[in-house]
Amino acid sequence: MRFPAELSRDHCCSERQARQLLVWHWGGPRPPVRKALLEAAPPPPRPEVLRQVPDADGGLRLLFRLHDGAVVEAVRIPLRKPGCFTVCLSSQVGCAMGCGFCATGRLGLSRNLDAGEICGTFLAVRDGLEEGQRITGAVFMGQGEPFHNYDQVLRAARLLSHPNGGRIAAKSISISTVGLVPQIHRFASEGHKFRLVVSMTSAVAERRKELLPVAGRWSLEELAEAIQAVHRSQRRRITVAWVLLGGVNHDQGEIEGLKRLLGDVPIRLNLIDVNGDQGFRRATDAERNDFLDRLGELKVPVVRRYSVGSESNSACGMLTACS
Repeated sequence: MRFPAELSRDHCCSERQARQLLVWHWGGPRPPVRKALLEAAPPPPRPEVLRQVPDADGGLRLLFRLHDGAVVEAVRIPLRKPGCFTVCLSSQVGCAMGCGFCATGRLGLSRNLDAGEICGTFLAVRDGLEEGQRITGAVFMGQGEPFHNYDQVLRAARLLSHPNGGRIAAKSISISTVGLVPQIHRFASEGHKFRLVVSMTSAVAERRKELLPVAGRWSLEELAEAIQAVHRSQRRRITVAWVLLGGVNHDQGEIEGLKRLLGDVPIRLNLIDVNGDQGFRRATDAERNDFLDRLGELKVPVVRRYSVGSESNSACGMLTACS
């Protein structure tokens, strides 16, 4: 893997020196580093951990105070393999997307996080691991719309995946978007190996506009074209996230919409129960099972995602930087 060129460019040092800095900053072996080099690029400070909120299902929500007093969150999520975790990372303070079913969207947007702040929260989570535990994945699904902060998120992802950085496989880093079409095309054209997760939630145009205001800027057809571009670039299944809302988005019209829009594009559908009290209810078992039966027509893998942390307000759509 090539070393992130921007690190050596930003700090006016050679690639070899920059690699030494990266290893030192990220807690690997510590080779001798000259004083002048350290003065040129001091290690990024860890954010202040304000609170750690454990959940009965093993998740851990961490609240951080940044240098300017802004508060963001990350969630440590246990995986099936004992001792392994993934980290749900925030990319912004708040969010500008205003999705109707998401508490974070009600905050509005305060500012973007830079790559150093994003990686700082990752490192702070890693600092809390016990011996023998490790982080093997990262998802950009916390506060904010990652593609609304495209450059800094991709820079952070490259650092997280670098062997001298976070040492997470690129395929184990997922970046979510509610459908910012130009950025999806850019992602495809740049040939990234990170996983893309597109939060579609409805394939019926007017319904999606009501649920996700961003749908008023780009049509479902434009979003489908962007998804197809990513598939052509990566040649693997694209993950489509679907927040299931009782009585809203589980009828036959949704199935027909998905057929029409995505056609032969291989997708994996992640089904997520709505969380929190945003004016929507969870689907009943009968509604959910009926929708799963309808999805069988598409012959695509369907994964029901269980949101870790519903008791501690750290599940999908619940992050509001409060206790």
